[in-house]
Amino acid sequence: MSRTITIDPVTKVEGHGKVTIQLDDNGNVSESHFHIQEFRGFEKFCEGRMVWEMPVITTRICGICPVSHHLASAKACDDLFGVEIPPTAKKLRELMHMAQYIHSHALHFFYLAAPDLLFGLDAPPEQRNVIGVLNANPDLGKKAIRLRQIGQASIEKVGGRSIHPVAAIPGGMSKPLSHEHRFIMLKEMDEAMELAKLALSAVKDVNQKYAELIPKFASFKTKYMGLVQNGALELYEGTLRIKDEDGNVIEEFDPKEYLAHIAEHTEDWTYLKFPYHKKSGWPNGVYRVAPLGRLNVADKITTPMANAELAEFKQLGGGKPVQHSLCFHYARIIELIYAIERAKELLQDDEIVSKEVRVPIIRQAGEGVGVIEAPRGTLIHHYQADDIGKLEKVNIIVSTAHNYHAMDKAVNEVAKLVLKNNKVEEPLLNQVEMAIRCYDPCLSCATHQIGKMPLEIQIVTSDGKIARTVRRDS
Repeated sequence: MSRTITIDPVTKVEGHGKVTIQLDDNGNVSESHFHIQEFRGFEKFCEGRMVWEMPVITTRICGICPVSHHLASAKACDDLFGVEIPPTAKKLRELMHMAQYIHSHALHFFYLAAPDLLFGLDAPPEQRNVIGVLNANPDLGKKAIRLRQIGQASIEKVGGRSIHPVAAIPGGMSKPLSHEHRFIMLKEMDEAMELAKLALSAVKDVNQKYAELIPKFASFKTKYMGLVQNGALELYEGTLRIKDEDGNVIEEFDPKEYLAHIAEHTEDWTYLKFPYHKKSGWPNGVYRVAPLGRLNVADKITTPMANAELAEFKQLGGGKPVQHSLCFHYARIIELIYAIERAKELLQDDEIVSKEVRVPIIRQAGEGVGVIEAPRGTLIHHYQADDIGKLEKVNIIVSTAHNYHAMDKAVNEVAKLVLKNNKVEEPLLNQVEMAIRCYDPCLSCATHQIGKMPLEIQIVTSDGKIARTVRRDS
């Protein structure tokens, strides 16, 4: 008799998700799905608000990546009002963005991914967490916390708050950067780089440790998408590039024209939509974003250390895109290094402390699109407002949504790899969760609703009965 396994909640991800695994009569996996259970509703209750409120309102979508929503929203407002912000304002926004990358990528690698990668796939659940890392290697654990602290403190200095920043406004920034904060941040970026080198060493050790597993673990071909600037990795502003499975550029377009290039597919078993490349159709047009996607579409990185690592990373693909889900971790650390290098470049620019940080806006009807590369992938904010600035329509396509089909496929492939002959054990189920964690999903963002951090796995028989549920509350 077949049965279904449910993992509910999925752990060490931001938000609430569930995995269902259908077993056939022989106890092997016939089908698996990753379900997003929270309901989307954020866009609807933004309608009727004044457009200039959005950079503050949308930060409440997520407490992990509020800077991304803050900046994408501010960019959409700039576009709607038709203003070009001062160069210093743009640099300050990018600096805040780099600070978020430092804290977010450090959070994911050390707090969420490292417990699996450092302790091994069969480690007991009570060890697979940040406390386990601290107990096993107190020095590494403390340095991980310090690296994230540097990112958070830098966000506060530029954005006014470490969580839910307020400084980016339509027309620029509400305040300049002080000379004192500039000096402190410059010193901290040197410290951050030394800490990031530890993460780089750790992820390379992981690559060697799991050299045989990496090509088999949720490795599959897709297209890839991300922002580039003259072919180089870009996180704040550029053109959207899509590459095919062989690494050929098939589209590069102005992000404001995203509706002409990206469509969304729906399934009745989930609230979340599946974006795809419109010309390629569904499901051939499925693409991946986030660190793996960005490094696959980029020809180079403009900072020296990150660019050297990019060349090494691309060797893993043998001249084609790197398809392995576990390589998200390596790509994430390369981006961490880039964020630190780029933050230092911005801080060394004397223009960063200029007082010219905003231009006036004139209330008008209009439409605006703001696109940015959030840590978890391409983020799109699209607003329409009437002549007094009241919002008539809001569309937000978040990073995790772009990767949703890939996460669902990763769950199915890993489940088929590890769950066989009715052998359903906790370490094996954890590997299914690991496939999701590669993508660092933010399910609160994906549903635009405040979420918790649990996941559930449910095992179902062929006659539809739930045979087993594995649930974790945190």
